[in-house]
Amino acid sequence: MNSAENYIPILFQAGVAIGFVLISILGAHYLGPRLKGTNKDKNFECGIENEGNARTPFSVKYFLTAILFVLFDIEIVFFYPYAVNFREFGLEGFVAVLMFVGVFFLGFFYVLKRGALDWDK
Repeated sequence: MNSAENYIPILFQAGVAIGFVLISILGAHYLGPRLKGTNKDKNFECGIENEGNARTPFSVKYFLTAILFVLFDIEIVFFYPYAVNFREFGLEGFVAVLMFVGVFFLGFFYVLKRGALDWDK
């Protein structure tokens, strides 16, 4: 089997995905509602009327916490293959996971030292 033939299923899947996206976007554009107006164009936030300017500065603490949660959550996902194949890795795998956990805790303590999880600031 030629090495170029190995990529045919990948190209087919990419073509189907791109085609689906294009059909969805065009279908939404041409088949979707076309209502416009001042009431329709206002932003809606859970039934609460907007007040003030949207450009006022605010604390970025929430977003930093969300990014840290995603970061640490993704690192936890890497523990799953280790847990499944624990006995096959042996001592070398155990040392590798200890290094991984060490880097994980270094990052965690760095975040704590910088005060990223302190909500009172």
